[in-house]
Amino acid sequence: MSQTTACPLDCYDACSIDVVDGRLKGSQDTYTQGCLCPHLNHYENYERIAVPRYEGKEITMDAALHLLKERCARVSDPSQILHYRGHGNFGLMQQATDHFFATYGATLTEGSLCDGAGEAGVLEGRGSNKLLPPEQIAKSEVVIVWGRNIHTTNSHLLPFLKGKTIIVIDPVKTKLAEKADFYLQIKPKGDLYLALLLSRFAILNGLTDEQFLNEYATEYEDFYELTQTVRIKAVLDRIDVTLGDIGKILDLIKGKRTVILAGVGIQKYRHGADVMHAIDSFGALLGLFGKEGCGVNFMGNSKEGVLSPFTTKNKSKPVTVGNVDFGRFEMAFVQGSNPLNQMPDTNRVRASIEKNPFVVYFGLYENETSAVADLIIPAKNFLEKDDIRSSYGHPGLLDMPKVVEGTVGISEYDLAAELCKAFDIDMDSALTYLDYFQAFGESRETDTIVKGREEIPYRNGFDTDDKEFCFLEEYESDTDQDGDLFLLTVKSAKSLNSQFKRDSRVYLNASHGFGEEEMVRISSDKGSIELAAAIDERLRDDCVLIYSGTAGVNVLTDSKLSYEGKNAAYQENKIKVEKC
Repeated sequence: MSQTTACPLDCYDACSIDVVDGRLKGSQDTYTQGCLCPHLNHYENYERIAVPRYEGKEITMDAALHLLKERCARVSDPSQILHYRGHGNFGLMQQATDHFFATYGATLTEGSLCDGAGEAGVLEGRGSNKLLPPEQIAKSEVVIVWGRNIHTTNSHLLPFLKGKTIIVIDPVKTKLAEKADFYLQIKPKGDLYLALLLSRFAILNGLTDEQFLNEYATEYEDFYELTQTVRIKAVLDRIDVTLGDIGKILDLIKGKRTVILAGVGIQKYRHGADVMHAIDSFGALLGLFGKEGCGVNFMGNSKEGVLSPFTTKNKSKPVTVGNVDFGRFEMAFVQGSNPLNQMPDTNRVRASIEKNPFVVYFGLYENETSAVADLIIPAKNFLEKDDIRSSYGHPGLLDMPKVVEGTVGISEYDLAAELCKAFDIDMDSALTYLDYFQAFGESRETDTIVKGREEIPYRNGFDTDDKEFCFLEEYESDTDQDGDLFLLTVKSAKSLNSQFKRDSRVYLNASHGFGEEEMVRISSDKGSIELAAAIDERLRDDCVLIYSGTAGVNVLTDSKLSYEGKNAAYQENKIKVEKC
């Protein structure tokens, strides 16, 4: 017997899954093409939380829900309840808990731990963040992969890159970089200046699309003046790029259908929005928008064209997810997230959580946050409940029907419904919401996509007030961080943030003189951790790599947010590495 569902994980690919005799297999649809990632291939191997706990003792689910309701009622001012919901699960029904907490008057979060700065940069230029479909990438001739590790974070896109001229720009020599037609191992924080210089020389070398600019981006001359403020020789030295590198990139894209795939790595800085906006501005000069086989892609808005039926706003001002103070609340409900690993400045986060009188953890797996929670409520996994999801990597709208009868945990909808019933808050049936979400889909031959998604985004102009692209007008950047090493916190192939098989090492170039597995102390002005060294010649000698999710990595990072987008700036700190 076979049933079809979809992967819930926070990933570009959003795979379609055939469940055959209890085994997960990739569906033969447009995007999954029969293959699944390591997380899903070994999904059943990861031990889940099976039983609710209160103050370390196992209790029944009924007792846990009764205690949750009781503690909510005990807080006299509902705004003193914090609802901290993660986004590691992209099922649209996850928002059901927002409906209860927002309506009840609790405080929700805003901002992002992942991509908020980059999206802010996209919105500043285009007015909206529309997905570039993989089908358009397949029609390109040249693909620039900029700060994005396709093999790790978006492997199902690889078939769409076959036969292309590949340019990779990244401080880390990724697997794709090893096979690229041109690889530029840029210095961290150099991306904005590279985009400005590429733009300047594109104009000087006649690579601009005058027809496109005159119709959809008429302020390009002001942008050219901005690019002239860059001191060429000084900046090239600082970002470790040559004029030859710039010339090579421009030669490879000249007259070719080009796509730029920008990753989250470019925007993990305070000026991250400016970086993405500069890359978009380069793309606009070339006329890459609104044309077949062309485009600039960051992360599309997964909810584009899908409106939520759940209440998500109330009178309480939301707090920023990247630096929220748990200690100012009387209760914290943490759903599908692990702030004690994923939030920047772990020492500050730990101190603030310890001040919170009652922490609830609602999720699938044990982690640093569940270890300190007062009440733990296990969730159902994606195979045990009905849901539906959209994607930020392709236009699909995927059904996630229940395929097994789970005996562990409670779904997000059922938990929210229990709370709504207890506090006299209206809530429709799960089927009503699922039907509502499904109505946003339209069927194709092999799959279903979100209605209204443009096959060629921005073909009729941009979603700004005057329908024109708004070029970067000013920027904030800093490359004057001599001395210490750059910290790169990238995604691992074996884990997804703090889920699954996490790494436990620090990766360094051999030039630092440390031995394989030698214990070293990594420190910043926020704290220090000790990890075993791993020698990695893919890295520049001014960089240190620690995979996202590694225990203690965010002891090193600062809770300052990006200037735009309220995003965590994980790669803003520089670090030292010493022998223990």
